[in-house]
Amino acid sequence: MNKGDLINAIAENADLSKAKAGEALDATLEAITGALKAGDKVSLIGFGTFSVSLRAAREGHNPATGKKIKIAAKNVAKFKPGAKLKEEIE
Repeated sequence: MNKGDLINAIAENADLSKAKAGEALDATLEAITGALKAGDKVSLIGFGTFSVSLRAAREGHNPATGKKIKIAAKNVAKFKPGAKLKEEIE
């Protein structure tokens, strides 16, 4: 499912126009992104939790040359599915 398919599903299930469903999806994604940028967690009960975690700096290898390279530390987004979602997809 891509973004267009998701917009169509939202429009159909919520009895909205595709334009309004697209705006709602964009607003939701912006709110989640903003919260993660601020360092907050976003918990959707039954669905899951989005959070930000610091991935430590580490040493890697260039597969083409075999030389060691330094990989910088960075923040990464994580998602932990909720119990209800786990049950639904099993």
